[in-house]
Amino acid sequence: MADADVSAPQEPGPQEPGAPGPPAAQTGRDVRRAARRLFWPGGLSSRLLILTVLFVALAGLLILPPSLAQFEDTWLYDRLRAAELASLAVDASPNQQVSDKLSSQLLNGAGVVSVAVQSEGVRRLLLAAPRMARAPYLVDLRGGSGTPLEAPFLTLLGGQGRMVRVVARPQFRDGDFVEIVVPDAQLKTELEGYLMRLGAIDVFISIVAGGLVYLSLNALFVRPMQRITLAMERFRADPEDPAAHIRLSGRRDEIGRAEAELDRMQADLRAALASRARLAALGEAVAKINHDLRNMLTSAQIASERLAQSGDPKVAQAMPRLERALDRAIHLASDVLAYGKSQEPAPAAQPIHLEPALEAAAEDAGLTNEGVRLVSGVNAYDWVSADPEQLHRILVNLLRNAREAIVGEASGDGHGEVRVSLARQAETSVITIADSGPGVPERLQARLFQPFAGSGRPGGAGLGLAIARELAQGHGGDLTLKETGPGGAVFELTLPGAPEPGRK
Repeated sequence: MADADVSAPQEPGPQEPGAPGPPAAQTGRDVRRAARRLFWPGGLSSRLLILTVLFVALAGLLILPPSLAQFEDTWLYDRLRAAELASLAVDASPNQQVSDKLSSQLLNGAGVVSVAVQSEGVRRLLLAAPRMARAPYLVDLRGGSGTPLEAPFLTLLGGQGRMVRVVARPQFRDGDFVEIVVPDAQLKTELEGYLMRLGAIDVFISIVAGGLVYLSLNALFVRPMQRITLAMERFRADPEDPAAHIRLSGRRDEIGRAEAELDRMQADLRAALASRARLAALGEAVAKINHDLRNMLTSAQIASERLAQSGDPKVAQAMPRLERALDRAIHLASDVLAYGKSQEPAPAAQPIHLEPALEAAAEDAGLTNEGVRLVSGVNAYDWVSADPEQLHRILVNLLRNAREAIVGEASGDGHGEVRVSLARQAETSVITIADSGPGVPERLQARLFQPFAGSGRPGGAGLGLAIARELAQGHGGDLTLKETGPGGAVFELTLPGAPEPGRK
């Protein structure tokens, strides 16, 4: 026997009851390693925490522009109303003029460098500083929509010494609008401070809200899923481990349904593994008994052949019945041993001349011209693609079943025929086997291809059709019952590949 390849680690599968499982220490290490993997760094908990914090932080960033615009809007309106109130001093003074000192005091108190009012289409500059460092940019607040969202960023990213020209409707006096010019240095400083405060609040809210959302989702979803996953991994490592049994939480949502389904699946799988272990032990015992039984039946068959040569009339009269019983018993033992193999070898498909293969199978199946005869519609140049040995087994099983159905017919005389033909459909070869027997009883049709269940004759094991179909499906084809009735049964064997006639 060749040495087994042990270079690649094998994935452990579920252990059958009674089979030695993995060491307890190894199982514990596997479960602890799985638990660490669930939590960090790639587990669902860590990903949930990171995503929650990021999404809350993103929500804070989305409200940042309107918050900054609102802050700038409020700041500019404060300057506007202060400047508008300061301009009233000009109207109250003689000749509507004030001294330079008073003008400077009023402008400094309002925090602006100029104040102008337009009334009835006439614009008047009420207060103004001697000169402006740079030309101002305009913020028009007359529409009632407030400061544009991009305005705070223009202020924050602008250079030093810039001026802002603000236009709004008057509140404390009549006129079309009030206009002020204000340096943006102080606005920029206050915006930066407000931005820092907003950032700190956003980080704090992100951590607190993210933590609360994480803890809630972790308690409601992640930890139950971790329990389910750990139970599945424990069950996979050792189905007999009591800790692998999932404890039901009693929830009525999807998590509770998943727990209930896992519990049922574990129970069903444990029962299936126990049944499989019992069947394996029983099969091994049956195989040993069957092997010895076949040897004894062979010896009995040899003895019966010697008895047939004795010349005794009574022995000669009883010998055919004895030989038929021994033949049936030997075929039954052979079928059971053949089906008991763990796996059929993969077919080595090759072009096969169908006519001689069919004749050899008919001879092994007991078809003769005096009893049940073969009527071949196969051309002398027909070929199919199949494994020679497995095709022989398929044909022998089908022809033998047909012969036994015809011979066992209560109203028949043991004579009949089995018709075989070949057709090609695209890239598939279709072999049709039709007999003149009584057909397949309706009670057997649903389980015709099930082992130990599809036999319609006394003493039959019901393995012939099951083995034949398994071999056909191993080729990539199939075996089906096409039709049945009082005139007989028609089986259809499909094999992939359709070699041209007369060619290999």
